[in-house]
Amino acid sequence: MSGQPLENNDMPDEIDFSKGVRGLHHIPPGAKVFLPASIERSVWEYFAGKAGEKGVELSELLTEILKRDIEINEALK
Repeated sequence: MSGQPLENNDMPDEIDFSKGVRGLHHIPPGAKVFLPASIERSVWEYFAGKAGEKGVELSELLTEILKRDIEINEALK
């Protein structure tokens, strides 16, 4: 690449991938991924209470519930 600014948002003729790393952002199956999510306070309080009653982490309970919801939705298709 020439180092010159691009005009009109044109793509360069060449892109240098020589320093690229293959699979850098690959997430292996079964890996835990922590993503931010916004939920209403009342929903958070409800599920935080349920997680406490069961003695599990909130994220574990929510993952279990969402997986069950996916199964139900797929079965209804």
